[in-house]
Amino acid sequence: MTQKRSFKSVGIIGTGSYVPEKVLTNLDLEKMVETSDEWIRTRTGIKERRILDKEKGSSYMAIKAAEKALEAAKLEPEDIDLIIVATVTPDMMFPSTACLVQEGLKCKNAAAFDLEAACSGFLYGLTVAYSFVRSGVYSNILLIGTEALSRITDWTDRNTCVLFGDGAGAAVISEVPEGRGVLGLDLGADGEGKNLLKLAAGGSLMPATEETIRNKQHYIHMEGNEVFKFAVRKMEEISLKVVEKSKLEICDIDYLVPHQANIRIIESARKKLRLDEDKVYVNLENYGNMSSASIPVALDEAVRKNKIKDNDVVLLIGFGGGLTWGAMVLRWYSKGGF
Repeated sequence: MTQKRSFKSVGIIGTGSYVPEKVLTNLDLEKMVETSDEWIRTRTGIKERRILDKEKGSSYMAIKAAEKALEAAKLEPEDIDLIIVATVTPDMMFPSTACLVQEGLKCKNAAAFDLEAACSGFLYGLTVAYSFVRSGVYSNILLIGTEALSRITDWTDRNTCVLFGDGAGAAVISEVPEGRGVLGLDLGADGEGKNLLKLAAGGSLMPATEETIRNKQHYIHMEGNEVFKFAVRKMEEISLKVVEKSKLEICDIDYLVPHQANIRIIESARKKLRLDEDKVYVNLENYGNMSSASIPVALDEAVRKNKIKDNDVVLLIGFGGGLTWGAMVLRWYSKGGF
């Protein structure tokens, strides 16, 4: 007789985050490009962003965030089986930023690799980590979203330079009690939107040359209006889809932690989903868009501020270049306080 395979319940047992000390305000940007504090705030909701020191890389922030996540999870570095780093700004093409983090943290028992899905990276990584733990391949996975977007931002382009900031967020994914953790998830992509949000040069198709540098092809390029329309549509669509897959209703959601890209996108989704303002975590005004770091930094802050409590139903949702998107519903498990 074939024995039915048993899958584990999987959730997040610890979070951590780090943002650089240097603050770049809208008033600072007024001195750099033709823009204004009012224009930036009304169109994006951003007041300031953090900028990483020039001598440091994404791995530095990743390690800082990971240390806090390990502490919250009450684990030691040697307890980690796998490190996944989601980033579009690795320290270098190879070795992976995850390997640099492994060495920095002394996670001697961990495998390590990077994952790239732009602003959806943390949710893609969370889905991979969930699958590994659920199937029993690994027990404790450290997932980090870390971005030094200031390195790939054209500070003469007023349409994009006001949007982005640097930071890192981390989570430890492990087995949790039955009925807790991940209830439903959904990922998606549409490669037809590949040119709406991209960094064209520096890869195998367009290696660095004097021409690519002169043409500023090593900086973020974004078709803002099209990305905005895509994000507004997808936020509502995939929220409803993943909640249904979780066998819940929107009214069951205790807290929404969205990708922090634009306050108008977040507000549009909140109203369409009929969620109260106090059920949505927003830190966009302080950090701007941190790509794959946005959701884990916001999640960590919400947990540490006791906005998210044990047994709460939490919806995470993100979208980004690719085009990509992802969503996950979790019943929160609090392993302990901070």
